[in-house]
Amino acid sequence: MSTFNTRHALITLLLVVLFLVIDQTIKVEVKTTMLLGQTHEITSWFKINFVENMGMAYGMTFINKIVLSLFRIVAICLITYYVCKILCHTHRLRYLVCWALVLAGATGNIIDSMFYGMIFSPSTYFSVSEFVPFGQGYGHFLQGKVVDMFYFPLFHTTLPEWLPFVGGEPYTFFSPVFNFADACITTGIASLFIFCRKDLDDFSFKKNIPEE
Repeated sequence: MSTFNTRHALITLLLVVLFLVIDQTIKVEVKTTMLLGQTHEITSWFKINFVENMGMAYGMTFINKIVLSLFRIVAICLITYYVCKILCHTHRLRYLVCWALVLAGATGNIIDSMFYGMIFSPSTYFSVSEFVPFGQGYGHFLQGKVVDMFYFPLFHTTLPEWLPFVGGEPYTFFSPVFNFADACITTGIASLFIFCRKDLDDFSFKKNIPEE
């Protein structure tokens, strides 16, 4: 008979809350202290660069904002349901930690989309955003922009001339600007495939995997 693992549930919940607090603390600090587009250079290959986007990871924007937000909400509900199912079966704790990262990252970015437009004044190239009375911000529910800040231009080069369309153009690796929530999602998913492949094969919950 399956039994709910209270200890693992508490650890998972604490991790999700911890990652969310870190994510939102960084975002609020950046948004309320930096101009849009402002950059702080930590090292030559690590910069804090304040940008905003409509919600996709690493600044991508090819999906409608409302559709993307609704997709995130559905995904969060499905992940939460799946995590609850895992907690009723024997799985390794590392598997739950990976899903906690993914869940916290998805939730962190949807918080921006849901509420930032309602509680912040606009961030511009000339003025820093401030908290405003709820509902008097720059946008409506689900219309908030996601705050990104981590920029790792590890090296700069010029693309070979023989490459079609982009040959001879300057190239920076790694150029996307992202946030802590994006990093949580990427780390969680990568870890699932690297360290938890046998757990992923157990979607039917029919076999037990010993805890570690």
